[in-house]
Amino acid sequence: MAARLNLFEIPTIAKALKQFAAGSRTVITESTLPKVTQDLVTLRASQINGCGYCTDAHSKDLAHAGESATRVNLVATWRESNVFTDAERAALELTEEGTRIADAAGGVGDEVWARAAEHYDTEQLAALVYIIAVINASNRFGVINRQAGGDYVPGQFG
Repeated sequence: MAARLNLFEIPTIAKALKQFAAGSRTVITESTLPKVTQDLVTLRASQINGCGYCTDAHSKDLAHAGESATRVNLVATWRESNVFTDAERAALELTEEGTRIADAAGGVGDEVWARAAEHYDTEQLAALVYIIAVINASNRFGVINRQAGGDYVPGQFG
């Protein structure tokens, strides 16, 4: 499967994507939200959205960072798994509701938010909101453009 467009060859889009990525790098490197939580969240949203490229990238990033194959493989079934902390489970639940916003009558429920707030401070919650929003946008780039998974190499973007 070939991508429909090489978005980085279109000057205006390439410039916008660089700015988009810069914002994400700021949150990734400066937030106190644990990096593994960030990667679990991005993997789960990518799975839900069916983005092959992002699912490939985030699962490989988790493995490259030393996460076990068991944890990486069970992200899709985190509710039926015992390998995630309560904090990670709260982040994954928030991710699912934030990703499936169109399917949830009231958006993200207060109970889901409260569970996340039990484990994360205000800055970390803001980082979660940002990461969930941005990965959903990234997934749409990948799915609409048919960006295939399989070729990502951890660290290839710096």
